[in-house]
Amino acid sequence: MVDGQEQPEPGIGVIRKNSEERRDAAVQDSSDARADFSWASARARRAGLPGGGLNIAHEAIGRHLPAHGDQVAIRWLGRESGQRRDITYAGLEAEAARFANVLTAHGITRGDRLFLLAGRVPELYAATLGALKAGVVVSPLFAAFGPEPVRARMEIGQASVLLTTEAQYRRKVAEWRSELPSLKLVLIIGDNAPEGCAALGPAMATASDQFETVATGPEDMALLHFTSGTTGKPKGVVHVHEAVVAHAETGRIALDLRSGDIYWCTADPGWVTGMSYGIISPLCNRATLVVDEAEFDLDRWYTILEREGVQVWYTAPTAIRMMMRAGTEAAQGRDFSKLRFLASVGEPLNAECVLWGQRVFGKPFHDNWWQSETGGIMIANTAAMDIKPGAMGKPLPGIEAGIVERVANRVRVCADGQIGELALRPGWPSMMRAYLGEEQRYRKCFAGGWYLTGDLAMRDGDGYYWFVGRADDLIKSAGHLIGPFEVESALIEHQAVAEAAVIGIPDETAGEVVKAFVTLNAGVTADAALERELRGHARKRLGPAVAPREIVFREDLPRTRSGKIMRRLLRARELGLPEGDLSTLEGDAK
Repeated sequence: MVDGQEQPEPGIGVIRKNSEERRDAAVQDSSDARADFSWASARARRAGLPGGGLNIAHEAIGRHLPAHGDQVAIRWLGRESGQRRDITYAGLEAEAARFANVLTAHGITRGDRLFLLAGRVPELYAATLGALKAGVVVSPLFAAFGPEPVRARMEIGQASVLLTTEAQYRRKVAEWRSELPSLKLVLIIGDNAPEGCAALGPAMATASDQFETVATGPEDMALLHFTSGTTGKPKGVVHVHEAVVAHAETGRIALDLRSGDIYWCTADPGWVTGMSYGIISPLCNRATLVVDEAEFDLDRWYTILEREGVQVWYTAPTAIRMMMRAGTEAAQGRDFSKLRFLASVGEPLNAECVLWGQRVFGKPFHDNWWQSETGGIMIANTAAMDIKPGAMGKPLPGIEAGIVERVANRVRVCADGQIGELALRPGWPSMMRAYLGEEQRYRKCFAGGWYLTGDLAMRDGDGYYWFVGRADDLIKSAGHLIGPFEVESALIEHQAVAEAAVIGIPDETAGEVVKAFVTLNAGVTADAALERELRGHARKRLGPAVAPREIVFREDLPRTRSGKIMRRLLRARELGLPEGDLSTLEGDAK
């Protein structure tokens, strides 16, 4: 329950790290390391271009040559059984150079914008790094977007180039292409292309594998990510080449990435996580990336973790809950001994998920928090820290966070134990530089010397941060302010529940009451008796003022394609309100 006053610390016990687990990680995250950390020193650890300048592609691949050119950079696993391809750092550099030469041969120059609309195929990774080498801005799109979300983002971003497949182009772009005057070139993956497009395969085959990386500066635009608001058009979040400093450091500290690690980030490159921590950060830290073209499949995922000897695994709470839903039997007999560090991002990680990781993999999942706007991880449970299941962790070195309250035109810092808005002091390298073309919208994110995130949270006396909910998700019932995440976590603790989403609905007496939507674990039958049992469980855990008045069973919950449950959509549908921007909604949840 959130009253705006002191709140007791959530009650699941702390997971203590032993001395062996702390030993190496503590070098990166000890008190001394935090005290000595500065972004200036982190910037000095980047190689920089030989002639001056800073370029993400050089930090990700070029700097590792020639000493480590033979190391595998990407281990690609195709959708079809047995498909696999190893690409070394030297090979990736050559492919990126070829793509950069393809762009320049078509008149694409520094500052132009490449949009990516493809699945997790090798060409996408070469294109990302090749474009950055050429000083071209990269904007990834999720391959499952429909025509309207694709068009909206390409129009806002003034796309110069599109890399896609023939099928994607015909279904989603061809009809309106002529109405986008900024679009100079469409590259089609493969050996053939429709009229008016260029086939990438032949172009790459004849292109040189040598290209001098453009001497971009730290503040040159590098990445353009889109994030949807509850209403209105998507926001284009601008990041610069200096962001690579944060990508590299946060991967090292928050994800415990080390040179030579086998690393698997399950996020699609169409999302900011899949770009920042699925490509840039691990390559900067000279890891080997496992890239799986296929979508989630429980047996396939367990096989990849075991067969590929994954050491660091970064996934989403939705995927964890799907694995939990299948039961522990599916993991029995597997060898996960190579796994060293498990992390999760995308939405808050329920305490039960953390503990489930400990039971199944012998290691807990480590939650962390960040946004498209922050460009990189800001708060995390690092390998050196004890874990309080359900907590987001502590701010990383170089990050100053606080819990604040907006009072008129001022910002007041809240005391420990109080609920307020999570805020960050500006100045870290991956902080967004703009919402493209929306200066006023950008300025509203800052006040009183803070970047205001829009997330409600609480800091406890030990400095751990606890997520409460988005400010617009808060439920006001009979004088209580209720954070939906707290109620959802209590429901998920019940052995029958796989996932839960909580909203407030109008009530004449209380103002609002809590309504929960629940999906059940495999083999569990939804009936009135279970609904009563779950309400009783929630009342026992939370008290009658906070527990749901009503629980509805559903086969699935509406979520974005990156895995976040869309509470505001549940509320809109429940109350007959406008649904807002649905461009990131999963197709099967519509």
